[in-house]
Amino acid sequence: MSVRVQTSQNVDVEYEPASIGERILANLIDYLIYIAWGIGGILLFQAFHSGGSLSTFFSILFLFLPIAFYPLFTEYFLNGQTLGKKALKIRVVRLDGGKPTLGAYILRWLLIVIDSQLFTPFVAVVAVAAGGKGQRVGDIAAGTTVVKINKTVSLDDITYQPLAENYTVRYPEAAQLSDRDIETVRVVLRKANFDLTNRTAERVSGVLNVGRVYADSQQFLTTIINDYAYLANQEK
Repeated sequence: MSVRVQTSQNVDVEYEPASIGERILANLIDYLIYIAWGIGGILLFQAFHSGGSLSTFFSILFLFLPIAFYPLFTEYFLNGQTLGKKALKIRVVRLDGGKPTLGAYILRWLLIVIDSQLFTPFVAVVAVAAGGKGQRVGDIAAGTTVVKINKTVSLDDITYQPLAENYTVRYPEAAQLSDRDIETVRVVLRKANFDLTNRTAERVSGVLNVGRVYADSQQFLTTIINDYAYLANQEK
């Protein structure tokens, strides 16, 4: 199963939704962070405890609030990832291809209460399994989903792997690019940045005026590099 995301340039990109198991494991990692934060805070307060309402105030301020706002702040500032999601290499994306807005993150965060607190995680599990796009209730309301991030590839895999003698060029238009253009694409792939890779693939396909044989942006750019290298060698 895959999720088709249409970008603002009307390019369809397919992603594999994060599995229920991956999302549960990511949440467990986040809960371990909550527990570690709570234990650390309690030990700290016990060491410097002075009693009275002031310590209660600091307990709420430094223990409860960071845990409560953790999903919202981490997803917003870490490009759709909590630390648990980062560990499992999954990320929140918008179904219309854009970057989730602060409003979308807030909506997902507020509906965590329904997804996994008020009715236990059962609601979230059922929604993700039944919806077909890997969306819990908060995702449905915010127009988002959680997908697997493309694995990082090395430049050796992208540019220096010898091409087969019977290699078939997919995009002959790649010959229109310059060495500098190709180097830029290589740098983008080296960064392995999800959004930057998508934007670069959209830009390259637009400049060359070609349709995307590969929906995966990383595979598309890798093919462009290989086609360019093959065509350049043919001219020598």
